[in-house]
Amino acid sequence: MQDFRDLKVWQKSHLLTLEIYKATSVYPSSELYGLTSQTRRASASIAANIAEGCARGSDADFARFLQMAMGCASEVEYFLLLARDLQLLAQEPFIGLTDQVTEVKRMLTGLIGKTRHNS
Repeated sequence: MQDFRDLKVWQKSHLLTLEIYKATSVYPSSELYGLTSQTRRASASIAANIAEGCARGSDADFARFLQMAMGCASEVEYFLLLARDLQLLAQEPFIGLTDQVTEVKRMLTGLIGKTRHNS
């Protein structure tokens, strides 16, 4: 069992979540239980799934949780696109956040491959 805080992908995911919270704080109050909540939940779930996977006993279990984290990252990617298209999120923060999500997904892909190779 490894400490999730030592994983670069967890660190990047955590920073992404902090940035998502900042970006969504300007969404209208009418979106509090909609897009704001969904985006924050999906973002936090990336890091949470990585952390939970680290606590599992096998590489196969870890890979499964990394795959769930990947799904959450794709959700965040879509919610950012939706927020931009609804004009809740300006182009500049959209690009920055999307770049962060893309980096997390790339790192997850590498770690999933490495973990599955070890099983």
